[in-house]
Amino acid sequence: MYVPLPIDEITLGEPLPVNVWDARGQLLLRKGAIIRDEHHREWLRMHAPMIRREDHEVWRFHYTAALDRALRSNQPLQAIAGVARPMAFEPPAAIDEDQRPLTEALADLHAALTLLLHQGEQLQDWSGRFVRVDQRLQALLRQHGADDVLFVLVQMLLNPELGYSASHALTCAVVAKLTAHHTLRWPEATLQSLRRAALSMNVGMARLHDDLARQEGPLHGEQRRAVLAHPERGEGLLRRLGVSDPLWLALVRDHHEVSGGGYPRGVADPSREAQLLRLADVYVARLSPRVHRPGLPPPRAARDVALDASGVPTPLGTALVKTVGLYVPGSYVELASGELGVVARRGRRANTPLVFALIGRDGLPRGEPPLRDTEQPAWAVRGSVAPQQVKVRVNPDRLLARL
Repeated sequence: MYVPLPIDEITLGEPLPVNVWDARGQLLLRKGAIIRDEHHREWLRMHAPMIRREDHEVWRFHYTAALDRALRSNQPLQAIAGVARPMAFEPPAAIDEDQRPLTEALADLHAALTLLLHQGEQLQDWSGRFVRVDQRLQALLRQHGADDVLFVLVQMLLNPELGYSASHALTCAVVAKLTAHHTLRWPEATLQSLRRAALSMNVGMARLHDDLARQEGPLHGEQRRAVLAHPERGEGLLRRLGVSDPLWLALVRDHHEVSGGGYPRGVADPSREAQLLRLADVYVARLSPRVHRPGLPPPRAARDVALDASGVPTPLGTALVKTVGLYVPGSYVELASGELGVVARRGRRANTPLVFALIGRDGLPRGEPPLRDTEQPAWAVRGSVAPQQVKVRVNPDRLLARL
């Protein structure tokens, strides 16, 4: 299968990373050839240049990853706008994933998941590629540990420049998996279905999910109908994409069901797995800032999932809060010392994390942020602070390397 060559995005004078064919399947340019000048570009355009779909997808992945990295490093908008389609890249198998910084690995995973959630049936081998995203996320958790992965994901979640649908899905997958594995001790087969449902539960409205995060006003009628329909739409789409795991499919369909008051079917008694996925979804959504509102403080988000409608703690909500703590890694806090910092590690208790003090009590940034154990009264957590109050650019890889 062939797709049109994005000829207007080609950098002149640089070797092409793919073979180029005409509409009849005749080879026009071999990989490594160059488009010399604008006249050469126009000649090529006359032949309706095409490339293999799988080459195009890999190429687009690297381009999206480059944009993601530019956003993550807070480059100026002019620099981001100038990111060109890469004219050279290593095949994915040639990259030593274990040696890459965690922020870069998760940015690339974010780009890959965004492509899967947005393109759906337009992609070849969707299910195989989706499984590889899940497997890579698990490998990063094993290699770097849950706290480091949560730290980077929460920082991504707080960045409004990144696509929200993928940030939300990755964070939900980690929160749900950690709660089910470390606190509830659910079996591995259940964990796998739960993770994959968390990554794909909004596939039925991924583009809308991104749009709503940037929308200032309330949902209009068509948007509301799309939101209410997305669980069943997502289930149907996953079936067409080759997903046959019944628990995975059921969780995507039921992740908004709550004791008869949810949607799309108003299930009176949703499964424990569906309830946990809903709580992870609610928790991460509460943390996430929108154009029209800031994210909630983590303790408030935790309270919202720990208690039922009557204010009584629930077993699953309590398990989630016990797992992530009141102050999730990557979020910001004020200490009794007057310092402002970023949470680096969950503590022995829900309210005693380890914190890097970024700003001193004098309001000045610390050159090398000290690590504070908030179990000690002098550095106890006073409460959460909004990200915009901490006017220091956080370098996650540099901070985490000190732990």
